[in-house]
Amino acid sequence: MPIQQPSTQACDLCGGNYFETVSQRDRKGHVLHTGLCLQCGLLCHQPMPSEADMLAYYRQQYRRDYHGENTPSPRRIMRAWHNGQRIADQLIPHLTTATAVFEVGAGIGCTVKSLEERGIKARGIEPNKQFNQYSRAILQAAIENCNLFDLPLKGDQDMVLLVHVIEHFTSPVRALMAIRGILGDDGLLYMECPNVTAPFATFSRLFHFAHTYNFSPETLVLLAKRCGFECIERFTDANNPDIQMLFRKQAVPEHIIPDEKQVQHVRASIHQFNTFSYHCRADYLSRRIAKLRGYWHEYRKADAFVQTLESRFRA
Repeated sequence: MPIQQPSTQACDLCGGNYFETVSQRDRKGHVLHTGLCLQCGLLCHQPMPSEADMLAYYRQQYRRDYHGENTPSPRRIMRAWHNGQRIADQLIPHLTTATAVFEVGAGIGCTVKSLEERGIKARGIEPNKQFNQYSRAILQAAIENCNLFDLPLKGDQDMVLLVHVIEHFTSPVRALMAIRGILGDDGLLYMECPNVTAPFATFSRLFHFAHTYNFSPETLVLLAKRCGFECIERFTDANNPDIQMLFRKQAVPEHIIPDEKQVQHVRASIHQFNTFSYHCRADYLSRRIAKLRGYWHEYRKADAFVQTLESRFRA
């Protein structure tokens, strides 16, 4: 039977304090308790690590634990560059050369640089020193090594990017409220994160210490609404392993109404496949073949690609 119990840790999204323990291990088999809020369907660590512990983890261990490297490899740079180009292509219809874009958790800096090359004023922050050093020294991207909550709330940005970042905060509500202070009136917020209700991994591979929260499209939209953001465009559907959405800043509502149907939806989604049925899906096999081909291409082309890219920026 699932463990259902009251918690001293209130749900960051809806304030509920009853959670169902859905997992007690992370993807590496280490102890990690994940709770499902029985009021809104949000998944989170139980208990939540402190802000100081998470900040130290991201500065010192995250890249090694999550990516297996402290400094970006050519293959990772090539992949990040292509991803940055994709994001820039998606957002260009919403941007002009007068638009000020700010990325929180900019990683290597490829999205900031891709936007800059299209004439957009783009800059950002990244807590990892090694990745930030590459951004500044090689890509010459305007990315500082600092924390979101250390930024002045000037309201001078037109768009903020959170690309696979919202799931890392100890309080997504606090993060989005800080971002409200960075954005001007009617400012835009672009968010990407894993879609926990789409089959992006087997159950045993779903949870990771760095991902303090796991979102469905519905809980991400509710989170944004809770903090005064309205979804204006969805770039992916409900079955895509990634959520990609664009929001506009609006008034913060007095209260939100959680959809309790989300609890059952999230619970059913994360348990819908066992290891055998997950890997035998036709769409999984086709995507896996395409991904393996992509890996082969990356290993063959990455060194030359990055050398060319770096030479262009040095010039």
